[in-house]
Amino acid sequence: MPLQFCKMLTGQLGMIDSSTAVSCSNCSVRRLCLPAGLSQVDIDRLEQVTGKKKLIKAGESLYRVGDSFQNLYAIRSGSFKNVVIAADGDTQVTHFALPGELLGLDAYSTRVHSSYAEALEDSSVCLLPFSQLELLAQQIPALQQQIYSIFSEELRKENEILMLLGKRSADTRLAALLMNISSRYASRGYSSREFILSMPRTDIANYLGLTAETVSRLFSRFQKQGFIKVSGRVVQIQDLLGLSEVAGTHCGYDNEGGD
Repeated sequence: MPLQFCKMLTGQLGMIDSSTAVSCSNCSVRRLCLPAGLSQVDIDRLEQVTGKKKLIKAGESLYRVGDSFQNLYAIRSGSFKNVVIAADGDTQVTHFALPGELLGLDAYSTRVHSSYAEALEDSSVCLLPFSQLELLAQQIPALQQQIYSIFSEELRKENEILMLLGKRSADTRLAALLMNISSRYASRGYSSREFILSMPRTDIANYLGLTAETVSRLFSRFQKQGFIKVSGRVVQIQDLLGLSEVAGTHCGYDNEGGD
């Protein structure tokens, strides 16, 4: 999981009035949503399909269990947690989604959402009507390939979760999560070493299969060991290589110190 050390995260992307149309050409996360090399003509066609932007307040749901499948949602700013509800009513956090990622794929096969997505902070998404997106993809091979890649990525993430929650120790689970978030922020042009952890400790504990008390103790331990420094919701990774060893990732790093 090589990391590129880029510019420091200074805050959320600007919130934009939901009454205005989406412009893929000017979107700050377009390189994460659009296929590389897509022509301006094809981007214009995609913008005709793309729906309006939607602002979601912290704690609000983007979609709920049982909602019909109509759109994919591309996150422009903010973050979300994806949650499934078991038959006995217990909830399980299955994913934390960041800018440039898509939500809503859980409903593709059944056409009904089996999970819900809740904003962890004030967030902004682009609505992508899937039926129109599919038709357009049949005409633009690069876009169709991107859709296939997105589904493949979803399968990969599911496998990562299974490995994370398998037989790993508690400290390895938390370290792996921090390394994963670090890598994803770096791929978005933000700092790999300093970022806002928008999810509360209770959600992290639920995701990792731990108690909130254990997660809090691990954060304190990682600070004492010099791996991280935590100030409110801001996490600074002070020993990236050390943390990666705890996570069991043994990452290679390019341009270290380039933050």
